[in-house]
Amino acid sequence: MLNIKKLETMKNIKIILAILTISLFAGISTVNADNNPPNPPQAPLPNDHPIGGSAPVGSGLVILLGLGAGYGAKKVYNYYKTGKEELEE
Repeated sequence: MLNIKKLETMKNIKIILAILTISLFAGISTVNADNNPPNPPQAPLPNDHPIGGSAPVGSGLVILLGLGAGYGAKKVYNYYKTGKEELEE
């Protein structure tokens, strides 16, 4: 008798969850987004330079790669140095 009651409550919970899910999706599908906001008063014109100027990205990338390679080389050197000291002892 207890099992039948549990099955009925589980069935009711499933029905309630199904109705809730369907109503949630129906509510979400009717929501519309607003239009884009207007441009600020001093918006850049189409022929203006991009924000941030025309700074080259390539040279900064080379610097970062060089620093990373140097850091990696230092780590390898320190690892080799500690391994050599352990072998000598």
